[in-house]
Amino acid sequence: MSFSRIVVWAIVAAAAGGCQNGDGGDGATTEGSDSDGTTDGVAVETEGGEAAECKGIEPGPSPIRRMNRREYDNTVRDLLGDDSRPAQSFPTEEEALGFNNNADALVVTSLLAEGYLGAAEDLAEAAVQDLPALLRGCDVKKDGEATCAEKFITEFGRVAYRRPLTADELQQLLAVHQAAADEFDFATGVRLTLTAMLQSPHFLYRVEFGAPMEGDDDVLRLAPYELASRLSYFLWGTMPDAELFAAAAEGRLLEPDDVAEQATRMLADARARATVRDFHGQWLELRRIEELEKDDDAFPGFDPDLRPLLRAEAEEFLDHVIWNDRGDLDAMYLAPYTFLNGELADYYGLDGPSGDGFEKFELPPGRGSGFLTQGGLLSVLAKPNQTSPIHRGKFVRERLLCQVVPPPPDNVDITPPEVDPNLPTRERFKQHSVDPACSGCHGMMDPVGFGFEHFDGIGRWRDIEAGQPIDATGELVGGNTNGTFDGVGELASLLAGSPEVERCMTVQWFRYAYGRADAKEDACTVDDLTQKFAGSGRRIQDLIVALTQSEAFLYRRAPEGK
Repeated sequence: MSFSRIVVWAIVAAAAGGCQNGDGGDGATTEGSDSDGTTDGVAVETEGGEAAECKGIEPGPSPIRRMNRREYDNTVRDLLGDDSRPAQSFPTEEEALGFNNNADALVVTSLLAEGYLGAAEDLAEAAVQDLPALLRGCDVKKDGEATCAEKFITEFGRVAYRRPLTADELQQLLAVHQAAADEFDFATGVRLTLTAMLQSPHFLYRVEFGAPMEGDDDVLRLAPYELASRLSYFLWGTMPDAELFAAAAEGRLLEPDDVAEQATRMLADARARATVRDFHGQWLELRRIEELEKDDDAFPGFDPDLRPLLRAEAEEFLDHVIWNDRGDLDAMYLAPYTFLNGELADYYGLDGPSGDGFEKFELPPGRGSGFLTQGGLLSVLAKPNQTSPIHRGKFVRERLLCQVVPPPPDNVDITPPEVDPNLPTRERFKQHSVDPACSGCHGMMDPVGFGFEHFDGIGRWRDIEAGQPIDATGELVGGNTNGTFDGVGELASLLAGSPEVERCMTVQWFRYAYGRADAKEDACTVDDLTQKFAGSGRRIQDLIVALTQSEAFLYRRAPEGK
């Protein structure tokens, strides 16, 4: 191993030794789980119908959170002005509960560790090409190497670690710099010190120690710098900005109202819009649109060049609803419009916009119901050569209602029925309702998925299939949302009016915002958030701010044994 790597690994190992973040918490739960956990002053209805009183502060599990690839690239962009997106060469994150920022899934493999080292070396090498900018005005010839080294490590370390360095950390990093400077030169010392900091757990993870709470040894209040990082990585997917650092340093992040004020400010920034897009890209599986493959014989009208347009349609629509329209759950589910350009209008067979730019377009009566009737999502929830009532129904159950659909038994053939030009989809799937081996699970999915049958496997409207009029009637039973419907519009109305959907939206944002599953201890927090969401008129921006006010956001558990 080279001298530089020996020095770097030594400092990283030393930093890791002081990086215990708490109980870790498995955070495991199932979709739609409920609990009688308790927090301050809120009553939660348990499955048995009894209300459990919520007492004390219950922040739930407190796993240490590592940056994912998006967060890493955003952070080095804001820290170093580097737009090379080095994390795109890292291994793809494992997903849990539909999201790629779940702390329990973000393990560090040897391949990822090598990726961190290579990226740190490349970033440091690029940064020292403009050494005066990196030293922030310190003149080595005038002020001396020792002064500039300490100033660089102190100031850069504060933003890289997202808090002031401790005295021990400063001395360790000065030792790295001095060893390299003695062996090579001052610039090499800066480069290797920067390489070490970019591999430190305090850079790669959001390390939280918290502050003791009087009278409660089990709970810690998040320190101001820790809250600044929670805010920035939740709302922007990157490190804090100068205003957040200043608020932390000046004692302006001590109270929940301070946090809410910053969250409201941050929502007005374009980076918050990018984060909301990232949430929708994962929750609604919009990222899979870019991977769509369709059978040329079954769907000759599908061109792979349409994939970015289909994704753009969904993103333009959701952006408009949340930031420019009412911004509520009803609009997401029931809006009778979408956003099209000329190419997509032709694809859908609509007399719509003709240019390259996207424009708001009112859909024909009965054919538009928010994100549920958009071609990208409907294409993702279909097979290459046919629609898929199974996938569409499963999506409603799991992503919109937070219910669990059991996996099929190992001995059951899950191959979908072959396409028959003389039989509509509903007829081909009849076996699922009469076969006892299938009916239990498929009874949850197929009757829901049939409601989407007016939309073919590439998301285009149709009235006829196999020479017969489309039958899009369906039924939703089980859970707390029940009813019959005819078509997506009626299904969307049923869902939009459901408290179960309201709570599920809260749960999905909980999982994304906190980077973990909702555990049984979080029942009162989820219930309180859901009530606030409902009380706001179910506005997404208000839910986002409410997430920064919860006990799960403002506190953490104390490490065991301390």
